[in-house]
Amino acid sequence: MLEEEYNPRRRVPRRPRPSSVPPLEEEFRYELRAATERDIPYLLEIYNHYVANSTVTFDEDPLTLKEMREKFRLVAKLGYPWIVAVSPSGQVLGYSYVTPWKAKAAYRFTVENSIYLGPATTGKGLGTALMAATLEQAKAAGIKEVVAVIADRGAEASIKLHERFGFRQIGHMGKVGFKFDRWLGTVLMQRSLK
Repeated sequence: MLEEEYNPRRRVPRRPRPSSVPPLEEEFRYELRAATERDIPYLLEIYNHYVANSTVTFDEDPLTLKEMREKFRLVAKLGYPWIVAVSPSGQVLGYSYVTPWKAKAAYRFTVENSIYLGPATTGKGLGTALMAATLEQAKAAGIKEVVAVIADRGAEASIKLHERFGFRQIGHMGKVGFKFDRWLGTVLMQRSLK
């Protein structure tokens, strides 16, 4: 007799059936706080991602740490909001701020708003939270009007976000920017904080 005749046949274990319950996704959590100088390298990293990969900013060259620091200090000096969203571990996920709309003194109660999210944090409500906090803090700082200048291509989510917060389209400028070998325009939106 052959040896295999003495050994019982091996049974292949049954494959586990896929669970009908989808795996639980970890809750997306963050905290909003005032940005600090320590955040500047992370703000720069997020911003330069958009410089290199999108038309939401018309900058073609990455900002330097010095340039971002100067912008940050101007906003702080004016008492305007610059807010960061951070994960429970302290990672900067996105940010928002306002800057003067124009340099002339008569425009001192009007600002332009900006929101930038880390690429992995879009579509999770973070932009909505940042917008709400920024508008609230801008009003507390004495701002009366907020203007948004949004690329007319590739920024549809930004336009919708502004519309949800009561911004209305006040103009459109066609072919005022040239990036990635194509002409781009801007959509101008405005909201009163009175």
